Amino acid sequence: MTTHQLTCQQTRSLTNHRVFNSDLNEHGTVFGGQILSMVDDSSSIAAAVAARQVTVTVTMDHINFIAPYRLQDAMIFESFVTGTSHRSLEVFVKGLGEHLMTGERFLGFSCFVTFVTDSKPADPELPLIVPETDEERFLCAGYANRLAQRRTHRDDERTLREHLDLSSH
Repeated sequence: MTTHQLTCQQTRSLTNHRVFNSDLNEHGTVFGGQILSMVDDSSSIAAAVAARQVTVTVTMDHINFIAPYRLQDAMIFESFVTGTSHRSLEVFVKGLGEHLMTGERFLGFSCFVTFVTDSKPADPELPLIVPETDEERFLCAGYANRLAQRRTHRDDERTLREHLDLSSH
């Protein structure tokens, strides 16, 4: 039984990055792989704050690239924990953008990142996450369903791996 609680706000991580020429791909937008690396970095802070122990990334899912980031934009990554189980934590990441010349904001992407603790079971025990805002309540309310989907997906992945040829051709 979980003995302590944290609000989503208490796990929140905010990361800002200005887009430079070196961030751009051939389309003049930020390379998706770079965004995912930054997502992993930002979300790992929220996970560490909640867990206070070693955690590792196991999945990134429900990744939706909505609008591209371009030169003269700022990327603002907001991450917070939306649920915990015995060893896992789910972190929601919202990628906002801001056109620095106009101040206009936009939603660049959203996704969920799952981490697991290095210890089995988690030690210390993971906190119960308490949502406070409408956004947090909505996201946390879907946690159990996303967790069940991940478990089903994990079983499907095990079956897939059994059929993969690991020899070099």
